[in-house]
Amino acid sequence: MIACNEEHLAPGAGFDEHPHSHTEIVTWVVEGELTHRDSTGRETVIRPGDVQRLSAASGVRHVERNAGDRPLTFLQMWLAPLEPGGDPRYEVVPGIADSTPYALPEAGAMLHVRRLTAGERTAVPDGAYAYVHVVRGEVTLDGETLAPGDAARLTDAKDVEAVAVSPAAELLLWEMRAV
Repeated sequence: MIACNEEHLAPGAGFDEHPHSHTEIVTWVVEGELTHRDSTGRETVIRPGDVQRLSAASGVRHVERNAGDRPLTFLQMWLAPLEPGGDPRYEVVPGIADSTPYALPEAGAMLHVRRLTAGERTAVPDGAYAYVHVVRGEVTLDGETLAPGDAARLTDAKDVEAVAVSPAAELLLWEMRAV
């Protein structure tokens, strides 16, 4: 995991065309709608619950905007590819279901989306590296309370659980292998 940015854009605001290379970019919309346009000619609208992935590969340029009439909040997670180069790739998985894993083999990673009710538990995937990001609500993780926007990086995670404290919580759990 290179970075996890939380962005807040007012209606009409956005990021002008800019380049990326050798990065796997995964976007999760928290609220509002994100309009994406890239140098491959693709233009899409990403909504809450959708997973968007842009493999920048040897290079791609893109624009991200809030073309809607409501505020936009989204997370953008950048992961290092196992092998640099190649052709850019793009995909959107609309409305990913709770507990559905999303494989990102180019980065040796797997994303797990968890939506929990108060008192509900979920296992953090065992593995060499894990990254837990709280999107909504509050959870306890290994005795620590995490609120929206908080994250934890774990090494050699084994038998770790997250427990929802608030009535509704949403977590993004990344399972990453050792390189």
